[in-house]
This record gives sequence, structure tokens and C-alpha cells, in this order.
Amino acid sequence: MVYKKPESVLVVLYDQHHNVLLLQRDDDPNFWQSVTGAMEEGEQPIDTAYREVLEETGINLKQLGFSIIDCNTTNQYEIRQRWRHRYPPGTRFNTEHVFAVQIDSDLPIELTEHLAYHWVTKTEAIERLWSSTNREAVTMFVPSQA
Repeated sequence: MVYKKPESVLVVLYDQHHNVLLLQRDDDPNFWQSVTGAMEEGEQPIDTAYREVLEETGINLKQLGFSIIDCNTTNQYEIRQRWRHRYPPGTRFNTEHVFAVQIDSDLPIELTEHLAYHWVTKTEAIERLWSSTNREAVTMFVPSQA
């Protein structure tokens, strides 16, 4: 078995109206999140961020000219017990690098790893997101509507 590296990215996507894209996990329908994913060996966090957005939404940010913003924030959190088997034995914590990008909500979304997606207000995103680090990222890095 190839274990996941306990280092990942969180990419918050929001639109021109300051709505936030939420993705519903296919392995836990109560778990809503932003784009996330483990870094691969030799990969830099920013490269992982672009790759994960493409893999999870079908949006090629580089090709479309969108630039991901490095929020210069790194979180550490305890990996959920039900997912620890994916990591090297004894691994309990993950390091998460936070990014954000404003995109057009009219872009088509092609889900490959999630059940559903919704564009929701910043307030609703904060209420629905499962992860505390994801809620903090939306709070800190998504502008409020004027």
C-alpha cells in the first residue's frame, strides 16, 4: 500500500459575489469542504493546489489565467480516526497549507471525487463546513460582501 504524505493543501474557491464553493465528500455525505488534497513526493504546496483544483473540479486555473493566492497560513490538525489507515503507521497529525482563489461561478464544475457542490454565502459556508481549519480559512480569506 502506498501511504499518503501527512501534508496537504486547502484551497478555498470563492466567486465574484463572495460566495464559496463547497464540495460534499463521497465517503461522508455530512462532510462539506473546500478543495483539499495530499501533497505528492517532490511537489511544492502551490503545485499541489493547482493540481487538486483541476482534479476535484475540472477547472484548469493556469490555463484560464487564474492565480492561486498563498495565504501564508499553515495548520496542523489531528487526522480523523477513520482515515488514519491511509497514512504511515503511527501518523496522527497532518500539516495543511492554505490557499485561496477568486473564480467565476459560471465556470462548469466537473466532480470526480465528490457527490455534489454548492455555491453558498460566506456565512452559510462557515456554518456548513465540517473542518475548523476550513471554517477559519473562509472567515479570514474570503472577502465579505460590501
